[in-house]
Amino acid sequence: MVPALDRIDLFRTFIRVVDTASFTRAADMLGLPRSSVSAAVAELEGRVGARLLHRTTRKVSPTQDGLAFYERCLRTIADFEETESFFRQGTRPSGKLRIDVPGRIGRLVVAPALPAFLDAYPEIDVTLGATDRAVDLVGESVDCVLRVGPLNDSGLIARNIGSLPLVNVASPGYVARHGTPRCPDELSDHWVVNYASPSTGRVEPWEWMDGDVLRTLPMRSRVTVNSAEAYVACCLAGLGLIQIPVYDVRRHLNTGELVEVMPDHRAEPLPMTLLYPHRQHLTRRVQVFSDWLEDLLHREVL
Repeated sequence: MVPALDRIDLFRTFIRVVDTASFTRAADMLGLPRSSVSAAVAELEGRVGARLLHRTTRKVSPTQDGLAFYERCLRTIADFEETESFFRQGTRPSGKLRIDVPGRIGRLVVAPALPAFLDAYPEIDVTLGATDRAVDLVGESVDCVLRVGPLNDSGLIARNIGSLPLVNVASPGYVARHGTPRCPDELSDHWVVNYASPSTGRVEPWEWMDGDVLRTLPMRSRVTVNSAEAYVACCLAGLGLIQIPVYDVRRHLNTGELVEVMPDHRAEPLPMTLLYPHRQHLTRRVQVFSDWLEDLLHREVL
């Protein structure tokens, strides 16, 4: 009889193949030969007596039986890890946790508060990604990500955190040179720093709420950036107006390095969402981190 741990490893291998839609990518991520991954799936199919994957030269996808088996594998591994953690560490959450958050939230909010989380949960090790790029949760083996803005991901579980308020700001140097816009009708006389999505390259237009209606306006710009850090830096340098989450520039507003303009014509707040790669059985370390992060964001950002 094959030991239970061997079966757990087979389940993990099958999950990675389904998540990546590729034997080769799964093998690379697991550090195994491709032949071993293929053999593991074939062994599973023989054990369960059903074809679990459709195989083509371009991709691998689960059959209907494979999808059902995939969900059962997820539950089985989650239960196994929780049980293993219970007997090794008592009831305290433990293990490695890989998360990803937007760059400035990571630097300004999460990293400064992280020591308190690690003190509360000394058996959890955190890998913190801080980037404006939309990471691939499944392909990059990330446990959870924080997304700001509309969601495009499918097949992921989403946890709404709240709405992130935005503010229109300029530097005192810009205002001295170009004046202060008082309403959207005066924007044609002004410049902005353009922000291009690091994932799609799309340049975001200037936005404001007109009652319940969202208005947009393409603006003049001589500078386009694709990171929040550069966006703020260019505004501080007097290169144009920007629309930015309040937390991003709170310190600059308090010191007078930036000033708010058109306070009655702010853009619509952005949704903040935590995303997880699977719909069932989040590990306790992911659950406790998610609760901690939500509380932190409500105190520091929202």
